[in-house]
Amino acid sequence: MLAALLLAAFAQSIDSTLPRRPPRSIAIDERLAADAHIGIGDRLVVSTSPGGVGDSVVVGAIVRRRADPSEVARAEYRVIMHLDELQSLVGYGDRVDRFAVATRGAGATDSAIRHINDAAFGFQAYRSRDIAVETSRTFLVVSRFHRAIGVITIVASAIFLLCIMLLKVDERRRDVAALRLMGISARSIVRSVMVEAALVAVLGSAVGVVLGWIAAQLINWHYRAVYRTPLAFALVTPSIVGLAITLSLALGLAAGLLAAQRLVRMPALELLSGRREQRPRFG
Repeated sequence: MLAALLLAAFAQSIDSTLPRRPPRSIAIDERLAADAHIGIGDRLVVSTSPGGVGDSVVVGAIVRRRADPSEVARAEYRVIMHLDELQSLVGYGDRVDRFAVATRGAGATDSAIRHINDAAFGFQAYRSRDIAVETSRTFLVVSRFHRAIGVITIVASAIFLLCIMLLKVDERRRDVAALRLMGISARSIVRSVMVEAALVAVLGSAVGVVLGWIAAQLINWHYRAVYRTPLAFALVTPSIVGLAITLSLALGLAAGLLAAQRLVRMPALELLSGRREQRPRFG
């Protein structure tokens, strides 16, 4: 009987011992993992102050940051942990600054926003898309500024193309004079000059698109390494390519038309001799 009581007491003491809980897992971003040389499976101590007493955790995952323009210039690190552990660490209790809710369905997002705004005092619900647009407003201004610079550059290139066409056409004034004397109409000469100007504009646009794409890749490679983000800092989109080619072609045709009109308005003999004829005046 005594042996049975001793065995029961011993078993009770074993059952009353609290089991040791394995360390919780956390996820860190790749920037912190690269700077601190941390890998998956490493043990860390999470505390409110450097070197203080805290909880032992295990790195369970290394996550890559999303292409968020609002976080490009931030040098802070990101750690993802369990909610209860985060609450005990920051001492916030049940308070939160902001949180995200995932919805499913066509009208679920609008319904959730309406119910939260109507029922919760002190909270304001927004779409994640609206927040992204609001935080990316600076990038939108920069994008418009770059587009204006691109349009100005194309217009300046068209003026340069006009000067080139005027010089090229002026060099061929004897050929044009010979064509005029052979009976080739001025309209045909104007068309040929405009076709040449269009080909120059298209080839120039193609070379510009290739150079722009190479420059965009170099810019993205450099600044992605600087800020360690997958965000694209320079883009060559089909709309930009279409705008550049359209403006280039239109301005190139206009330059060719002006150059050709200036040439065909001169008399053929004057083009052939290179001298301006002195026409007698009768008065």
